[in-house]
Amino acid sequence: MERINNVKSSVTASPKSAPAQPNTLTVVDNRSGKTYSFPIDTNNFVKAEAFAQIKDGQGEPLRLYDPGYTNTINCTSSICYIDGDKGILEYRGIPIEQLAERAEFLEVAYLLIHGNLPTPQQYSVWKRKVMKHTYLNQDLGEMMKTFRYDAHPMGMLISSMAAYSTLHPEANPALRGADVYKDRKLVNKQIYRIIGTIPTIAANAYRHRIGRNFNKPNSSLDYIENFLVMLDQLGAERMRPHKVIVKALNILFILHADHEQNCSTSAVRHLASSGVDVYSALAGGVAALYGPSHGGANEAVLRMLEEIGSPENIPRFIEEVKAKKRRLMGFGHRVYKNYDPRAKIIKRVAEEVFQVVGKEPLIEVATRLEEIALKDEYFVKKKLYPNVDFYTGVIYKALGFPTDMFPVLFAIPRTVGWLAHWHEFIRDKEFKIVRPRQNYVGKRNQPYEDEKNRKFVDNFLDTYESAVSRRREKSLIE
Repeated sequence: MERINNVKSSVTASPKSAPAQPNTLTVVDNRSGKTYSFPIDTNNFVKAEAFAQIKDGQGEPLRLYDPGYTNTINCTSSICYIDGDKGILEYRGIPIEQLAERAEFLEVAYLLIHGNLPTPQQYSVWKRKVMKHTYLNQDLGEMMKTFRYDAHPMGMLISSMAAYSTLHPEANPALRGADVYKDRKLVNKQIYRIIGTIPTIAANAYRHRIGRNFNKPNSSLDYIENFLVMLDQLGAERMRPHKVIVKALNILFILHADHEQNCSTSAVRHLASSGVDVYSALAGGVAALYGPSHGGANEAVLRMLEEIGSPENIPRFIEEVKAKKRRLMGFGHRVYKNYDPRAKIIKRVAEEVFQVVGKEPLIEVATRLEEIALKDEYFVKKKLYPNVDFYTGVIYKALGFPTDMFPVLFAIPRTVGWLAHWHEFIRDKEFKIVRPRQNYVGKRNQPYEDEKNRKFVDNFLDTYESAVSRRREKSLIE
C-alpha cells in the first residue's frame, strides 16, 4: 500500500454551488448547509481526521463509528497484501503459492522483516544468527517447569513471552529510554533471539504437558528439523525428521507467517504504540491468538469434526447450522469472500502427510462436509468457503499433536509476522500511541448518594461455589 504523502490534511468548506473536484469526496452537512471536500487517496480512502472538521452546533467534531474496525485503515504497511474477493495473498508482493512451493520458512521470515528475499550470503548469515539464538535462558526454562502439569500450552507461551522481557532490560524502552530501538543492532538482536527461541519455548511447553524433560536445541539442524527433534527425542537417541513432515510444517509455517492487520497483529501494533518492549508486545499478540475466533480456530474445527464423527451425520449437522443451533467452524473469513488461497495449498499438503503417517479418519468427514457446504445455497449466498483453519487441524491431528498444541503451532510462525509489523511500526514517521474514540451512552452528572438513599438494583452477583466451600462456610463461627 502506498504512503499517505499525497493526502493533504486540509479540508475545505464551500457553498453548495461550488463544483466538485476530481479525486475528492464531497459531503453536505444538512444541519448547517455547508459542503465539505475531502481528498481521496489513490488507494481509495479518506483520512478520518478530515471529518473532525465537520462540527455540530455545539462545536463537537463529527466522529466515524466502526466497531471491530471492519472498514478502518489504522496504519500504512508494505508487508502483506490481501484481496479477499479474488482470494489473493501476497508477502511483500510475492504470491503465497510461489512462496509455499519454493521457499524455506526462514527465507520468508527474512522477506517479511527486511522487505526483500536474501542473497545466498545474506541468508547464510541470517540462518546462522537465528539458530545461534535457539538456546533458552536457563531461568526462563526453570520457570516453565513450575507450571501446573495440565497448563494449556498457549497459557505457558503467553506467560513465558511476558517473562522474557525481564531477562533483557537493555531492550526495554521503559528502563533504558524511549530511543533504545533506534539502535539497529539492538533491534536485530531481539529479532534473532525471538525467532530462534520461540520453537524452544513451544517445545518446552509441549514436553511439560506430557511430563517429559526438556530437550536442548541443536543449532546444526535446520529450523523446523530442530523443532521436531526438541519435541520428540528420547534420551541419547539420534533423530532426523522425515523430509515430508519437515516440508509439511515448512509450508504450514509459511502460510501462517502473516495475514495483514488481523486481531493479534493489530494487538502487537497497539501495544507497541505505547513504547512497551517487544517481548511484552508479542505476549499480547500470543494472548490475542489464543482466542477461539483467531488462533484457536483450528482447534475448534477439529473438535467440531470429532463431534460430527462420521460422514452420515453431516446432513443433520448442516441443518443445525442453518437453524443457528451450531456453528460451522473453519468456513468463512472476515477478509476472504472467496476460497482462502491458503486452504487450497493445505488440502494438498494433507494428502502428502497421510502417505507417510497414515490417513486421519476425520479427513473423510472434513472432505464430505466441504463438498456438501459448497453446494448448499445457504452457504453459497453467504460466500462461506473453507479457510486456513479447516484442514490445518486435521494435518496436526495426523501428525500426533494434541489438540491444545494447535494454536502454539500457529504462534511459532506468526511470531515472524508480528516482528515484521513491530519492526515497521517503530520506524514509522506516523508512529503515535493508539487512542480510539468511543460512543459514550452512559449517564452524566450523577450525584454521589449516601448508603441510606441508594435504590436497590438487582445486579447479578452469583458465582459458582464448590461443595468444599459450602462445607467450610457451615463450619465457620460467626
